[in-house]
Amino acid sequence: MKRYAVVTGDIINFTGLAAEKRQHLIAETEKLLKSWVDKPQYAEVFRGDSYQFLTGDIAAAIKRSVQLICWFKKHSAGGIDLGSRISVGIGEIAYKGKSVLDSDGEAFHHSGRHFDKMTRGELLAITTTNQELNQQIEIILSFINLFISQWNVKQAEAIYLACEGYTQTSMAAVLKINQGAVNNRLKVARWKEVEKGINYIIQIVTQ
Repeated sequence: MKRYAVVTGDIINFTGLAAEKRQHLIAETEKLLKSWVDKPQYAEVFRGDSYQFLTGDIAAAIKRSVQLICWFKKHSAGGIDLGSRISVGIGEIAYKGKSVLDSDGEAFHHSGRHFDKMTRGELLAITTTNQELNQQIEIILSFINLFISQWNVKQAEAIYLACEGYTQTSMAAVLKINQGAVNNRLKVARWKEVEKGINYIIQIVTQ
């Protein structure tokens, strides 16, 4: 049977934002998530600061998860440092309901159960049905999470674009800085190492 990825997450420090900014961020986040899925009902924001989406493209789900962490980080404002905790569950789907929140299957179970037990400092988790594989992923992510936790707003802006496939030249044009500054942001953020780890995880979970 086909395997899917279910991404469950919440927004760190969301309640610290002013009500108007919270409303705007949720509206923009929901629009972003729905643009990533095949059908609008496969992505939902719920409980104000939580979200979930479903996709059959496992590689994209993992890359989008990194991008989402950057998405919230770059929306930090007024001294409120935003972020996100994300749990990706990979497996089969038993059924799809009227929305992603009404659906069920092992991918949902992996995503939700790991999300509920995520520890402090664990920003990205990926769980499959293979326990041996999960142990490998957990080791790699322990280092990736360490780097991610140190990203600032400017680094997140650059990495968000990198996840979209922008070159450093095109990033510089969008961010209105020179290419050297872009390169420095990515280098300090250890993006090369993070990307290598993420690509390796994608390789072992999709092969």
